[in-house]
Amino acid sequence: MTILSYVLAFLVAIGVLVAVHEYGHFWMARRLGIRVLRFSIGFGRPLWSRRGADGTEYAIAAIPLGGYVKMLDEREGPIDPAIASEAYNRKPVWARILVLLAGPFANFLFAVAAYWVLFVAGVPALKPVVGEVTQDSMAARAGLRSGDEIVGVGQRDTVTREGAVLAILEELMKGSGIELRLRSSDGEARSVELRVDGERRALTEPGALLPGIGFDFWYPEVPARVGKVLPGSPAERAGLREGDEIVAVDGEPVGDFAALVARVQPRPGARLELSVARGDETLAVPVEVESVREGERFVGRIGLQPATAGALPESMRTTERHGPLAALARATDKTWNMSALTVRMLWNVATGDVSVKNLSGPINIAEYAGFSARQGILAFLSFLAIVSVSLFVLNLLPIPILDGGQIVYQLAELAKGSPLSDRAQAVGQQVGLLLLLILMSFAFYNDLSRLFS
Repeated sequence: MTILSYVLAFLVAIGVLVAVHEYGHFWMARRLGIRVLRFSIGFGRPLWSRRGADGTEYAIAAIPLGGYVKMLDEREGPIDPAIASEAYNRKPVWARILVLLAGPFANFLFAVAAYWVLFVAGVPALKPVVGEVTQDSMAARAGLRSGDEIVGVGQRDTVTREGAVLAILEELMKGSGIELRLRSSDGEARSVELRVDGERRALTEPGALLPGIGFDFWYPEVPARVGKVLPGSPAERAGLREGDEIVAVDGEPVGDFAALVARVQPRPGARLELSVARGDETLAVPVEVESVREGERFVGRIGLQPATAGALPESMRTTERHGPLAALARATDKTWNMSALTVRMLWNVATGDVSVKNLSGPINIAEYAGFSARQGILAFLSFLAIVSVSLFVLNLLPIPILDGGQIVYQLAELAKGSPLSDRAQAVGQQVGLLLLLILMSFAFYNDLSRLFS
């Protein structure tokens, strides 16, 4: 049922965002007097279709990974001379470019609208308060201390953990030191500079940024008490039960669940002896640590999940909420910043400065879609906004099979004074398809790696 819910959430997300994108093309084409023959969500054989009063066929097709707007075009066959003026190819270059731009910008406007709803409703978040700082790490050498709140990164103010992480990542890609503006627990304001040692690319791998810098955000202490034993795990084979409290590993005391993880994770394949408090007894429980691949390394797992963590105090919570006009400005700013960050990420992936592991394919997107849908409508709307920004940027890339590549064709025609030859366009399409296949192969490989690790 979980997989089914993820698939349904994914299909809903793709359906909504494709419909928005294609409606942008459709709306602009109609405004410029271009006849639209078909508006299709999905590719392949139509599962449903009807012809509107405007003469356009509206369809939902069998393959739901995209869509298209088919316009009248003399290059695709002979047309009635009476309606030739409504053909796409008969329109001036500027009109064709506007039609091509309208799809991606519909996704941009959708993201703005989604963020506007979120900011009006109020976005609950956690403050970027520093928790544990690793000894002799970049963060420790810069002077970061537990309890510091990160109020700004570079020139950007940060009020949430998400904002702080994105701002740190953005500064990291610039290649210089990272300035953090801090407020300590006693209210003292100060600035520190993170000097990044070694290869920055390693820090851009998923989940590597904060551990690589050497700090984590503050969370309430989670006791080393078993909340769930995973079926078939080493913990189940060892006889551990829900409610057991692990007090030591190989004789070394553990104060909380994080300390337990720190003892187990670096020792894949090892045999450990756990001291377990069960009722009035303390038991010695031997357990074989399972070796699990995580990215480029193997880590230890025994198959335990902790009991419920302590509640976050209100002092750690924040809600970003604005009035309608202020929310519109904030939503536009956020959409623009997310778009710019996506462009920088793609450029740095292409140059090798950012890990290609950041590319996500349909499996990972489906997981996020399902997870966000289970969290509620606002979480799902936030997910749609992020993906819509990605579609806005990706469709403007100068790859011939995408809108951006088609715009390049139109600009070439404007400079040349006549359309590119059919052969040149066909070669461009083949190159564009190859580039997309390479990009999708990396993304799909990353999905499978995450799934099986």
